Amino acid sequence: MSKNLVIVESPAKAKTISKFLGKDYTVKASMGHVRDLPKSQMGIDTEKSFDATYVVSPDKKKVIKDLKVAIKADTVVWLATDCDREGEAIGWHLKEALKLKKDKTHRIVFHEITKPAIMAALDDPQELKEHLIDAQQARRVLDRLVGYELSPLLWKKVRYGLSAGRVQSVTVRLIVDRERERDAFEKEEYWSIVGDFYGDKKKNLFEAKLLKKDDEKLEIKNEKESKKVLKDLDKAKFEITKIEHKEVKKNPAPPFITSTLQQEAARKLRMSVKKTMVVAQQLYEGINIGKEHQGLITYMRTDSVNLSNQATTAIKKLVTKEYGKEYALDKPRTYKSKKGAQEAHEAIRPVDVSLKPDDLTDYLDKDQLKLYKLIWKRAIASQMAQAIMDREKVDIVDDKHNYLFRANGQRVKFAGFMKVYVESFDNPDDETKHDESLLPELKEGQAAFNDELEPKQHFTQPPPRYTEASLVKKLESEEIGRPSTYAPTITTVINRGYIEKEEGTLRPTDTAYVVTDFLVNHFTNIVDISFTAKMEDDLDRIAEGKEDWKKFMKDFYNPFHDLIEDKAKTVKKEDVVNEKSDEICEKCKSPMVIKLGRYGKFLSCSNYPECKHAKPIGESKEEEKEFAELQNKLAGKKCPKCGEEMLVKKGRYGEFLGCSGYPKCKNMQSIVKFAGVKCPECKGGQLIERHTRKGAKVFYGCNKFPKCKYALWDKPVDKKCKKCKSQMVEKGDKVICSKCKE
Repeated sequence: MSKNLVIVESPAKAKTISKFLGKDYTVKASMGHVRDLPKSQMGIDTEKSFDATYVVSPDKKKVIKDLKVAIKADTVVWLATDCDREGEAIGWHLKEALKLKKDKTHRIVFHEITKPAIMAALDDPQELKEHLIDAQQARRVLDRLVGYELSPLLWKKVRYGLSAGRVQSVTVRLIVDRERERDAFEKEEYWSIVGDFYGDKKKNLFEAKLLKKDDEKLEIKNEKESKKVLKDLDKAKFEITKIEHKEVKKNPAPPFITSTLQQEAARKLRMSVKKTMVVAQQLYEGINIGKEHQGLITYMRTDSVNLSNQATTAIKKLVTKEYGKEYALDKPRTYKSKKGAQEAHEAIRPVDVSLKPDDLTDYLDKDQLKLYKLIWKRAIASQMAQAIMDREKVDIVDDKHNYLFRANGQRVKFAGFMKVYVESFDNPDDETKHDESLLPELKEGQAAFNDELEPKQHFTQPPPRYTEASLVKKLESEEIGRPSTYAPTITTVINRGYIEKEEGTLRPTDTAYVVTDFLVNHFTNIVDISFTAKMEDDLDRIAEGKEDWKKFMKDFYNPFHDLIEDKAKTVKKEDVVNEKSDEICEKCKSPMVIKLGRYGKFLSCSNYPECKHAKPIGESKEEEKEFAELQNKLAGKKCPKCGEEMLVKKGRYGEFLGCSGYPKCKNMQSIVKFAGVKCPECKGGQLIERHTRKGAKVFYGCNKFPKCKYALWDKPVDKKCKKCKSQMVEKGDKVICSKCKE
């Protein structure tokens, strides 16, 4: 048995590090956290000191047992957990659970998994940092108090099974508020006029947009105004009155930190925040490259944009060799980190910049290669020369009414960093800022000829829904949570049914609205952005040793607990989940109310349970008619279990039959909706309406599934394509071929 035991968090990391160390070292993995607060009780002394009772997690008892066996009287234990607050806390939990002796225990920290970094860490042993442990404890205890006291209140006042959280609930509020902005938005019409012009030769057409009249910004509000402008410009003569050239220098984006990696991977690679962090962890912990197993990137949970001298020197050497001396920097470029960043850390970068993405195609899977390439390019570009752009602006004025058209051109004089990498944007229009659009040779005072003037109708657009990338950007700008929490937070709000993903955007469910309104009305601080951001500052102060974490907990918890007890007594559930409506029950003529069910809002008779009539809300007349026809068709069907009438109900997966004796009888039956089209693949089946696993999308599949797996996303029609004989489908108001799209 070796005299040294190195404990890391994951088996992959253990495998990598063990190859760097000799036979005197044994490397084992803790598999993450080994202790936590108990699941069955609060586990926090809220009466006195806020001391937490930690227990070894059931799935980690064997891990602790195996580690204890490996520790002998003379064994020196090296805690090599991650180099952040959570890693520090994991190290502390290991020390407590294993009852490690202080003189036989060392903490080592490294930011990349390479032999030089590991050996340097062993040469510079440290002690666990109490302030970082306190900050992590404060975060865990705070989240436990909010979750354990607020979630049960939501069960009583809204619906069983819901959850609330300090960062989670603010995140949901941001998405709800954005959706309400969209709903309240009133579109306004406006028009633009774009002209095709040329100078000496008609083949050299260029585009210019109408901007001003009499040197004042021109706003064209409707078609009538656009026609007046076109009439004014009929047979007008144009002159180029001004040409302006401007040299613009652009700097590259800084190397990645956690949040910018999450945003850029979402924009460029269409990776979810969760997947980005999973793949980044794999690259950090190490990959088999031939006979070597090595880490490929530095630690991926960081908020520092610093690069080490070693890294900038290696990048300069690579840039000079691969792209030329003119692309390299004389001195390394530095970037300013945001407030509170841990400057001892590095930005996310390749461990070995000479290991180019093309060298790894045989060793990395598709996602690993894409993310490594993104990180490699961003780091290299951050230390490359500025890009130099030549921007040209041409003003064209008519001779009658002083209308001014402007054409913009751009060319890259020197690509600099853009030869390797250009940052993406949340707004696709911003991408065009880097595009080249060359204008022909023109001179001031020269006549310009108009080939065509085209009026275009536009409408102002509501603010876009958040994507995962733009949500991360918003959370970071508001200082809500920390980059390491963004992935689990977004995953949680989706899994808990507060948010749904729709074509890459995040949309709140009915439950999200109700819970957010409840929290805003009764627990303002919990969902207040500035209050949540201040809490993060307080946690940072604890980590810096400037604030006592137990006093911080007491100041928060006592008024919070009193408010919980007050709302439990004074708030009525029906005031939270029910809304009045103008609808009248078709069966008993009583008013109907809007209720919140498991799958969203629906209309229910206020005379329930005497009258059990209910129907979906917010549907079109056609959908209501279809639902009514379905009810009539299946009316009178009896429950095979209890004999009560079966009712047509609507859930997240569409319509189904549910027993009217619910909740005593919970019998349900699915309703098969035939599309009226035979399966074109197996010939013997019929295409039926089905839903994706989470019910978010409708598709049409063969009823012989899983024997026949034929499926279409669009509704099939009983026709075949004349060209390729494939199934025809409805696409909007058109019928097209599902294969050749004609």
